[in-house]
Amino acid sequence: MHAFAVLPDDATIHDLELSTPSPEGRQVLLKVMRAGVCHTDTHLREGGYDLGSRGQMSMKDRGIQYPMVLGHEVVGVVAQVGTHVESVRVGDVRLIYPWIGCGTCRQCREGHDNRCAAGQNLGVARHGGYAEYIMVPDEKYLLDIDGLDPSWAATLACSGLTAHSAVDKVLPLEPDEPVVIFGAGGLGLTAIAILRARGHRNICTVDVAERNLALAREMGATSTVLSGADGGAADIQRAAGGPASAVVDFVNNGATATSAFDVLAKAGTMVQVGLFGGEVTLPTAMLALRMIRIEGSFVGTLSQLQDLVRIAKTGKLPTIPVSERTLSAAEVSRALDDLTAGGIAGRIVLTA
Repeated sequence: MHAFAVLPDDATIHDLELSTPSPEGRQVLLKVMRAGVCHTDTHLREGGYDLGSRGQMSMKDRGIQYPMVLGHEVVGVVAQVGTHVESVRVGDVRLIYPWIGCGTCRQCREGHDNRCAAGQNLGVARHGGYAEYIMVPDEKYLLDIDGLDPSWAATLACSGLTAHSAVDKVLPLEPDEPVVIFGAGGLGLTAIAILRARGHRNICTVDVAERNLALAREMGATSTVLSGADGGAADIQRAAGGPASAVVDFVNNGATATSAFDVLAKAGTMVQVGLFGGEVTLPTAMLALRMIRIEGSFVGTLSQLQDLVRIAKTGKLPTIPVSERTLSAAEVSRALDDLTAGGIAGRIVLTA
């Protein structure tokens, strides 16, 4: 099969010929139909994450095997099934939950695969969706998306799920309590849509691009702030109508994390999601005196994705803008370059 992969210390996307795997037991092989392009893939192509003064977190040093086939937002059609598979058959179209754990630790047994310290995530530790075929280790990770647009549905596996999980960490609140969203890319727009779908009315969005803020208003943001023009804590609080009960930071670099802390109300919640990297210095006494809760959020659970798909099927979740491109080595590379450069409205989805 053709696979579009990165090699160690090489940001080039290579068109490789790999053996097509054959499923056994509860495994399922799917032919890729759609593969979303995520900011996480840009960091993986670069080889790791910026840890500020602590340097770089290297994927190679963490034991990731190369070639690495990226792509974790995947919709495919079932091509082959293992002998113990019961819930799907050849020809079924399914969304894949990619945040797969070891299957044996306490977190996995409790349904929190995304918390597993030995994660086997598709598109990271296992080959992902930038390929002709993708192997899923268990049929339980496949979701029926009947009635949904497959390109948009693919984005639910990461941007949708990540936003849904982050919103879960700040709700319930009174509908008019200020919630501030940093970043109005695919994740931020999805979070706005989910907040609105769950009845929240006061959503202030901060971004560096006016085009993204216009989309945020279309999705239901009640106020917006252009970062770099206004964008200080006082400006954000003024736009939101007061200090924020919660902040969800889909950028999560030094500047946004600092602003997130500064805009919070007493006993506010600060949820850090983005992987843009860097570091932040916070006054420790103020953490205690203001009773600030800081929480990291990484994707979500299988049950949360199942819940999100159910919400999407009701029609209550507005779709975010999706730009479709052809799945090829050149287009994978171009899409990752475009995301790195910034300015992409919504999500890019590669189609096979």
